[in-house]
Amino acid sequence: MPLIFRLLFAPLLACLSFNAVGEKLRLVTEPWMPYAMMENGKPSGLDYDTTTIVFQRMGVEVQWQFLPWKRCLRMLQQGEADGVLDVFKARERDSLLEYPSEPMSDVNWVLFQADDRPHHFETLEDLKGLIIGVSPGYLYTPQFDSSTSFIREPAPSHQANFGKLVRGRIDLLITDRRLGQKTLDQLKLRGQISQLSNVLTTREQFLALRRNAGMDALLQRFNDELKRFKREPAYAQLVTHYTGETPVIPPTVSTAHRAIGVGKTVEQHESSAL
Repeated sequence: MPLIFRLLFAPLLACLSFNAVGEKLRLVTEPWMPYAMMENGKPSGLDYDTTTIVFQRMGVEVQWQFLPWKRCLRMLQQGEADGVLDVFKARERDSLLEYPSEPMSDVNWVLFQADDRPHHFETLEDLKGLIIGVSPGYLYTPQFDSSTSFIREPAPSHQANFGKLVRGRIDLLITDRRLGQKTLDQLKLRGQISQLSNVLTTREQFLALRRNAGMDALLQRFNDELKRFKREPAYAQLVTHYTGETPVIPPTVSTAHRAIGVGKTVEQHESSAL
């Protein structure tokens, strides 16, 4: 076959290879409101719906599993999953994962406090001696992850972290702003827990596939189709539906890790719209 035809057909064959042999693309993720979650036994979420639509347009069938984050990473390392939804680009994962250039969404890492035990927070130094609730296997910022001036205490779920905060077992917890606001509504904790306005950092999260698994062309096609979909009214409707926010047309240049200096604030969207 001439080279030009091989180049034209390679992306198509990469996408058809899973279905042609009766296989599905195996993706894992952790329940992570409002990006990916289980509601009444059915998967949903902004990034889950977006990924599902994009792969449907590509003609690729997907098998999903919602699992604790550390188990998701372990399945990737052991070759039991082909990819993972909503993961950050990180040097320690470069040998394992390959990323598209287009992100799924942004995460704003913020702190939450119990209203009857308020804490001042401007820099990481203000956390000295405190116990901060975290999620196992998560990466926040290099400075936060490596600091020895405070204790990072993991919990089995995001809801468990909020429960520990209410009961005074931790001083603060760190999580995504959107997830935190929706958890306050889910657990009916408004008036007991509130978000601190300072943002540690903003990071982009991606759908990533296992490196060296022969899926380069598939990942590139996903990237191109994702870019197109995110500029359609259907995507804007998903953003509003799951976040209550008005989406901004994504920039042409991706910024994989946009650090926002501590002390900056973002508008708090406390809509409980799902």
